[in-house]
Amino acid sequence: MGLFHPGTSLVHRVPAGVKLAALCAAGIGSVFAATPVGVSAYLAAAVLVLVVARVPGRALVRQLRPVLVFVVVLAVFHALVSGPGRAYVVVGMLLALVLLATALTMTTPTSALVDVVVRVAGPLRRVGVDPERLGLLLALGLRAIPVVLGLAGEVRDAQRARGLGASPRAFAVPLIVRSLRHADRVGEALAARGIDD
Repeated sequence: MGLFHPGTSLVHRVPAGVKLAALCAAGIGSVFAATPVGVSAYLAAAVLVLVVARVPGRALVRQLRPVLVFVVVLAVFHALVSGPGRAYVVVGMLLALVLLATALTMTTPTSALVDVVVRVAGPLRRVGVDPERLGLLLALGLRAIPVVLGLAGEVRDAQRARGLGASPRAFAVPLIVRSLRHADRVGEALAARGIDD
């Protein structure tokens, strides 16, 4: 998830609901555009949206860096198993959708996205869904992403300071424990405020 970058571009001025609906439509449409030409069109559209939104290049690279490792591994796997053409379709479409989602989150405040979800979920109140609770869940989930990334950075720094190198266990175990502790603190804060049962 990207972080909101204030701006006055055309993309910034589009209402959050319209942007979210467009992203959903792009995701659904990606199933029907699974050809090299369709993928190229999606990538071009995603780049155009980012250019129009005037998203800072450095911030965009920072947001995409964690995804790039996964994209490279996926590309190599598909190139070996299905051929380069299929690898381009799968990886290109994934990258285009990630770019579009990044454009959405970098040009839309989180509060506006949460408001849209609460509004759209309003009719579900009849079947027992609490839209406000759903909005709170989304807001907490979005907030947890940078928190966990920050914890991962701290664990990696501590791992290097202790000379543990690239041990997956020495990285994963403390990260999971610290993430669970953070989740417990958030749960206790919610319960103390009467939000959680």
